[in-house]
Amino acid sequence: MKSPHPIIFLIIFFIIDSNAAKPASSIVFTTLGRSRYAFDIFSLPITTTGTEIQLTDGNSVNFNGYFASGNPISNPTTVHTQPTHLVYVTERNGSSSIYLDSVYDAGMDRTRKRSVLEAELTRSQHRLVGGSSGRISMKDRPSLVGDYLVYVSTHEETGVGRTSWAAVYSTQLSTGLTRRLTPQGVADFSPAVSPSGLWTAVASSGEDGWGGEVEELNTDIYVFLTRDGSSRVKVVEHGGWPSWVDDSTFFFHRKSDDGWWSVYKAVLPQKKPFTVNSVVTQRVTPAGLHSFTPAASVTKKNIIAVATRRANSDYRHIELYDIVSGTFKDLTRSVAPRAHHYNPFMSPDSSRVGYHKCRGSGSNKKMITNDMFLENIHTPKSGISLFRIDGSFPSFSPDGNQIAYVGLPGLYVVNSDGSDHREIAPDITAFSTAWNPARKGVVYTSIGPTFASVATDVDIYAVEVDTDEPTFTKLTFGGQNNAFPSVSPDGKYIVFRSGRSGHKNLYIMSALGEKDGLTQLTNGPWTDTMCNWSPDGDHIAFASDRHNPGSGSFALYMVHPNGTGLQQLIHSGSLGRTNHPWFSPDGKSVVFTSDYAGVSAEPISNPHHYQPYGDIFTMKLDGSELTRLTHNSYEDGTPCWGPKFMKPKDVEWPVGKEKCSFDDCTFLDIKSNSHGDEKIQCGG
Repeated sequence: MKSPHPIIFLIIFFIIDSNAAKPASSIVFTTLGRSRYAFDIFSLPITTTGTEIQLTDGNSVNFNGYFASGNPISNPTTVHTQPTHLVYVTERNGSSSIYLDSVYDAGMDRTRKRSVLEAELTRSQHRLVGGSSGRISMKDRPSLVGDYLVYVSTHEETGVGRTSWAAVYSTQLSTGLTRRLTPQGVADFSPAVSPSGLWTAVASSGEDGWGGEVEELNTDIYVFLTRDGSSRVKVVEHGGWPSWVDDSTFFFHRKSDDGWWSVYKAVLPQKKPFTVNSVVTQRVTPAGLHSFTPAASVTKKNIIAVATRRANSDYRHIELYDIVSGTFKDLTRSVAPRAHHYNPFMSPDSSRVGYHKCRGSGSNKKMITNDMFLENIHTPKSGISLFRIDGSFPSFSPDGNQIAYVGLPGLYVVNSDGSDHREIAPDITAFSTAWNPARKGVVYTSIGPTFASVATDVDIYAVEVDTDEPTFTKLTFGGQNNAFPSVSPDGKYIVFRSGRSGHKNLYIMSALGEKDGLTQLTNGPWTDTMCNWSPDGDHIAFASDRHNPGSGSFALYMVHPNGTGLQQLIHSGSLGRTNHPWFSPDGKSVVFTSDYAGVSAEPISNPHHYQPYGDIFTMKLDGSELTRLTHNSYEDGTPCWGPKFMKPKDVEWPVGKEKCSFDDCTFLDIKSNSHGDEKIQCGG
């Protein structure tokens, strides 16, 4: 028998070697508050007493709805009453998408008290954009105009650090033809299409970009022709969240000079071109409460729906406001007084108001089953599975079979498939975790307050987690904010940050504790923190503000364990933040969190995330192949990169977990002084 040609062996070897060169792995990260949302879209009638109706299906997280006047996808024959067509954003199946649901009879018959979910056969559901299409729809408002969907997406990179990727697009549903309506170099948010479909109004950063705002974005309102984005012109300085009454009038919100978020009215002139000076604006909601995210009525032009925060409430609610009489009518407080309600929108006939809130209850103590402990997220990186964990500061065991994480409070360990979940210490205030690669079952963590000064009592402990009773061994002493331990690959040393010099710098100690050996690695009047040791032992990555000490701006750096070879890996931009580096299992890349992509939605349209930015990125150590893994307006952080490929499938908690226990934006908090006057408490 003739031997195979050598080239065949070469081809086979190349295929095998190519596959071997792409080891599979997993990244797990935290999203602040996300696991507590469980949003669905609901509606209430505005003129009569009626039952609150849940319009979306309870699958994943559904929000930012829009009542469409028709369904361009299909027109099924039905014996039921006129359907309600709902366009909304959803995060099901591991990616952000925009769906169109046509809901028949079950929800909209006011004489019936059953929920839409009791009659699923009355629902027709279509994905419009997102998911496997590769087009990423963001957490912002979609609109449907005939056969065209107008929405925000972040799928196009700007190429400039700390600039938002958010832009408005139009997709023709019948053909899939997509057009970018936002000019290059500009970020647009909160699009609203006029009743005729002629104009689209947006809150836009213009060409100035994002200035780092975490409460109110520095946006102006622009209008342009919906068909192609032309005739774009600024019509209002300082404003956001436009909502049209007719083709010449819209409402918007802004934070007023007296400190109250309020709704304003803008009237465009009859003659074009429009200019800021030719547009008449008027404040319509009073001081004394916050009013924001307005929804205009096209048939009841003196009525708007708004979200409010009042001095006697810790929750935002939906109210109607009559701009002629100056009176409010409450809608949601009597139905769900202890639930946050977000971003109202009006039905075409102005008979109903929609909004999103946590599903199923008016209480923030609702237990909901089938929620995710590990939620799989779609990623563009081949060979990598990406998961959001319901916890903070995760880390993988050396074999990738276990994950340690903290619950703020609490230290926990769980198998990577979600089984054998163990409470190691449920009541301690621990942050950061790291496993010893040479000592089975040993996890290191920091115990003490987070976000604290250099002198705060924080120390590092070694925790044996596989024993019947976990044991804690204290490794650092003095309590001078010793935190963020990371272990050398041979298991003999720990790098960590400490404030013992008066500044937060990096130190290396014996894995048995600082009494067995301690060396200062970095030294300077700045903050070096969040360190991670490379798998080959040659590098330590860390976050630092050494380029601008005390500014709050962090970049990623890398240094050899002997203190030589310091280099900057990436900086998102002036005053930017790039944090939490973690090496890939092969040591050739890092995963981290960064505001490199700026903000993706108006912060006030979201719950409280501390920061309305921060996505997960990966990058080669030479600065190449910068890849954005998450696209949302949440605060993603504390990623870790493990050696085991976890099956890209959601992992549920074995029992229901408490939901809806998140905070609203703290900059909306209203406090009273000793004289009983209302004051605004700003800051996150």
